[in-house]
Amino acid sequence: MKHFGTVLNVSKMRQKRSSPNVSLENGGKNMNKIRVAICGYGNLGRGVEKEILKSEDMEFIAIFTRRNPESLQTSSNVPVVSVAEMEKWIDKVDVMIMCGGSATDLPVQVVEAAKYFNTVDSFDTHAKIPEFYNAVNEVALKSNKTSVISGGWDPGMFSIMRTYADAILSNGKTYTFWGKGVSQGHSDAIRRVPGVKNAVQYTIPIDEAMESVRNGENPELSTAEKHLRECFVVAEDGADLAEIEETIKTMPNYFSDYHTEVHFISEEELKANHSKMPHGGFVIHSGKTGENNNQIIEYSLKLDSNPEFTSSVLIALARATYRLNCSGQYGAKTVLDIPPAMLSRKSGEELRKELL
Repeated sequence: MKHFGTVLNVSKMRQKRSSPNVSLENGGKNMNKIRVAICGYGNLGRGVEKEILKSEDMEFIAIFTRRNPESLQTSSNVPVVSVAEMEKWIDKVDVMIMCGGSATDLPVQVVEAAKYFNTVDSFDTHAKIPEFYNAVNEVALKSNKTSVISGGWDPGMFSIMRTYADAILSNGKTYTFWGKGVSQGHSDAIRRVPGVKNAVQYTIPIDEAMESVRNGENPELSTAEKHLRECFVVAEDGADLAEIEETIKTMPNYFSDYHTEVHFISEEELKANHSKMPHGGFVIHSGKTGENNNQIIEYSLKLDSNPEFTSSVLIALARATYRLNCSGQYGAKTVLDIPPAMLSRKSGEELRKELL
């Protein structure tokens, strides 16, 4: 596959797997399990692996990696395969869950993979989502594939809640606060900085700003007035610490618009105090109805493990991706394009009885 180490031969593409009955009335249930593979085996990949193994309607097919496959210690017995061998698996995978980082991996890897597989990813650079969507959509439409982009909890679940709130209270304002917690995407971006050996980044909401929103004051808040970003960095021996700090603080789309604190610590301290990956956040929409009545919608998440929760969202989206593709809905999609019932393992009857 181009950019993965080889170029796939389009003439070898498999004939499309026969579409089963994916009616929402039976929950998309059929005799064929959804054949799922993952590309990338970091924190997110390991989380996705665990969730696939727990999903009764899915079959775990393979793990694809850019590393030496023999070096990976996995929690499952599926084959671990070099990404250079992806061409041999086109006929065996219904959905490929892309588990790379947003900074440099996903913009390249998803566009290439969408030529041959239905895909799901967690691309989370908000400012670049329209550009990313267009690139993936062009490829997926040509190949009759379905690619659900930017899945997870934000973008993802928070995107849905923002949309619902804006539709219901159109005369209002939506605010999103993240944290306190570890941002996988921002931590990954720091680790790509030359001279950085390891790093963790915490996103911290500013309490005063949240209280103002909850009180219905509808404040005008700059990016820097809503969040702090705190970075704990392990530098390579001999690295220029001042240069690393300046590179982080001026990084577009990640840190340049925020008040950012950078702390240099030892690897031992990072492992002892920053090895867990909690996160969470709030979507708050403040609007008015009738004769100036305040209405507040608030949705929140509190997560012990950011990557494991994101993995759970990606599994639900993989189910919907497969159903969309079987029904002929090709191209790039977002969570806003997917009916909620398509995410669920439950039948339409069960959903109406238990959750409606």
